[in-house]
Amino acid sequence: MGQRYYSLVNYMNRTRKLLDELVSGKITVDEAENQLKTLALDSIGGLAMIDVDRESRSGIPEIVFGESKDAKEIVQIVKGMLKNQDAVLVTRMTQEKLDFLLTSIKDAEIEAFGKSPILTALVSSTGWTVNETAGKIAIITAGTSDIPYAKEAEALAKLVGVEVLSYYDVGVSGIHRLIEPIKEIVSKDVDVLIVFAGMEGALPTVVAALVDIPVIGVPVPTGYGFGGKGETALASMLQSCSPGLAVVNIGNGIGAASVASLIAKRAAKNRS
Repeated sequence: MGQRYYSLVNYMNRTRKLLDELVSGKITVDEAENQLKTLALDSIGGLAMIDVDRESRSGIPEIVFGESKDAKEIVQIVKGMLKNQDAVLVTRMTQEKLDFLLTSIKDAEIEAFGKSPILTALVSSTGWTVNETAGKIAIITAGTSDIPYAKEAEALAKLVGVEVLSYYDVGVSGIHRLIEPIKEIVSKDVDVLIVFAGMEGALPTVVAALVDIPVIGVPVPTGYGFGGKGETALASMLQSCSPGLAVVNIGNGIGAASVASLIAKRAAKNRS
């Protein structure tokens, strides 16, 4: 049934043992509380404390943020996490870090998304597949510069088992390109949309005005001069006149995909 299943069973058995000791009086309430705090944590060589139970608790597994770590640290953390789960997502890597990961972990499959320095890697045990796919999200980018951030969202959705439809380079500078994607999104009964846009960040507002589907806007740090690092796009999305649009921080494809995936899976659950 996979390593993730056995890790969950082990966690449940340890929790049951802890509760039995509490009821029998072998440990105090304070001791039980302290043990519960560390029960789902796994220390990796003094480098990181991994929350191995996060996915079963919150629906989204712990993700490795690669930008602030060197290549050796990333490999060490990924290897440690694979002992407790079948797949690990690493975000914000350069090509050099990805190359080191590819050469250092031989007994796993590694799928790369995006491009340096916004590379995302999905590292999984050989033959790993998501046990169940539920829900459907659509990802739209205004321009090609937004695609690496969108790829982060696609990778997260794949990890948690949500179907993704992607449409690239359909921004407002050529707004006629948006017509066919919107038609397809509506016809395929998508649960949530994620819209990435840099420059003035207008696309999420336009999309939200055309559909009765929740839209999550992601401002992208692309543009010229004043406000060109995503500030203008963020302000524009926050001041949107279209209801049904929520906004995450600049470049936060992971955050957008996390919320979208949880909504999509909940919608699929209610349908079934």
